[in-house]
Amino acid sequence: MAENKDRHESEPTAALRESSLRVTKQRVAVLAAVCDHQHADTETVIRAVREILPEVSHQAVYDSLHTLTEVGLVRCIQPSGSVARYERRIGDNHHHLVCRSCNLIVDVDCAVGQAPCLTPSHDAGFVIEQAEVTFWGLCPDCAVSAAPSGSTEPASAV
Repeated sequence: MAENKDRHESEPTAALRESSLRVTKQRVAVLAAVCDHQHADTETVIRAVREILPEVSHQAVYDSLHTLTEVGLVRCIQPSGSVARYERRIGDNHHHLVCRSCNLIVDVDCAVGQAPCLTPSHDAGFVIEQAEVTFWGLCPDCAVSAAPSGSTEPASAV
């Protein structure tokens, strides 16, 4: 158990140092919480951090999330109609599947080629740095429960 705790603290600490950020208890705990709870909203991160640091303020968590996002240690996503969510998976061109029913968010790798979504039909002179693609639908559990009674097939989207 101690080995797991040491790894849990050493990986965020190393990431903070590599980003030239000051290592604080709050930042370590927030980064660890985001690692442990992919696509977590701020309230989930706060609850997870308070398990380690009960006295931490909402503002300290918000500030840490902002700083970690700003330096690229975490990515903030905000699917339409959702609160901001945070993830540790950074530096690749992955996208997301979002369940319209339960709000489950799942990472999905870019489907084809060398970052094809970074080549729009017209760039209007922009230097494209990132593209966000969100696929919406029903997760397997919600699709089964939305199926008509007696059917084992998921309900089809229209």
